[in-house]
Amino acid sequence: MEKLTRRAALGLGTSALGLAACGGGEEPKAKAPKPYAGTVSFDHGVASGDPLSDRIILWTRVTPADPEAGNIPVKWSLRETGSDTPAHSGIVYAKRSSDWCVKVDVEGLNPDTAMTYTFEVETASGTVQSGIGATRTAPLTGGRDIRLVVISCSNFPFGRFNVYEAISQQSDLDAIVHLGDYLYEYGPDGYGGETGAQIGRPHAPPHEIISLDDYRARHAQYKSDPQLQKAHATAPWICTWDDHESTNNSYRTGAENHNPENGEGSWSDRKQAAIQAYMEWMPVREPKPGRARSAFWRRFDFGDVASILCLETRLTGRSEEISWSAEMEGVSDFAIPVKAADVMTRVTSDERTMLGPEQEEWLAKELKSSTAAGKAWQVLGNQTIMAKVRPPKFKAKLTSEQIEAQQNPLIQS
Repeated sequence: MEKLTRRAALGLGTSALGLAACGGGEEPKAKAPKPYAGTVSFDHGVASGDPLSDRIILWTRVTPADPEAGNIPVKWSLRETGSDTPAHSGIVYAKRSSDWCVKVDVEGLNPDTAMTYTFEVETASGTVQSGIGATRTAPLTGGRDIRLVVISCSNFPFGRFNVYEAISQQSDLDAIVHLGDYLYEYGPDGYGGETGAQIGRPHAPPHEIISLDDYRARHAQYKSDPQLQKAHATAPWICTWDDHESTNNSYRTGAENHNPENGEGSWSDRKQAAIQAYMEWMPVREPKPGRARSAFWRRFDFGDVASILCLETRLTGRSEEISWSAEMEGVSDFAIPVKAADVMTRVTSDERTMLGPEQEEWLAKELKSSTAAGKAWQVLGNQTIMAKVRPPKFKAKLTSEQIEAQQNPLIQS
């Protein structure tokens, strides 16, 4: 892992349920809920995210043996690393309405502090505990090095999540930044489906996901992966979505891979289903009440070193994409210059946008604010390549066996 250099920081820009708010200090004592009568497990690990200097999101999902289960009381606890005494704890309820996912927004924390956290459910047959997660708050001031991991485009059928395993072996990470495509929406005939069939990692459910239940099931499949669970338990995540969390090449009013004429329903319904499942299953802080749930842009400050500005470039303000190949299909050679001029006029129109006016105004304000506050870096957590990218020279660096392994997914490293 490298420290945050200018080159590394610029690289970041090339690729951001109901919350149970909890105050700091002593939690008010309340009558303990009765033990849950059924059987539960923690099948999807634990996660934390959206680190600020004084608060953090904690996440888990309780899996009840009874799919019709009612509310399940879940105890959470957070302690500073090395301490045997929880600094913060409380009860939150896993509910069917949020797919039994729980999130806690813990406030009143000390800045730049490493912590561990757990969840547990008291049942009639005993206490069921989750795994232990590690997290930390962001520094409030100071210029110490900030250690970040940046990842994106995680397609379950395309191969094992070995990168997540490598991330879990790192220490002293301040955050893991996922720039989108945390999951993919395709069925077995879609992108990655052939490889998934070969290596025994097909998507579930076994069709393109469209409904709320579909999106929830796909999130559950990804978070069942043990390597992803390890990475989530290593450090807080800062996540933003790209298109595949909803569907390919999505924009404000539609998507390339949304086809109502094929029985996929309205785009609005599908978009809201994708957003709801994402908010349930991801360790993220939701937009404030009164704002659209798609208004998913946020700022994270790390001392005096950097402000990370996570953008939302898909579902709020993005204009419909203009496809050059589609525009030119059937156009005669003689008519190409006129058609090309027309296309470029539309491409460069001031009315086209990726962020929308509200987010553009927010971004301009936050950039100025960060600069005025003396932050050394203003880093965009962005889904779109904004600079020339030179890929590694794999053939010059890898052995013939390593190259063959990349070309043949059945060869395991």
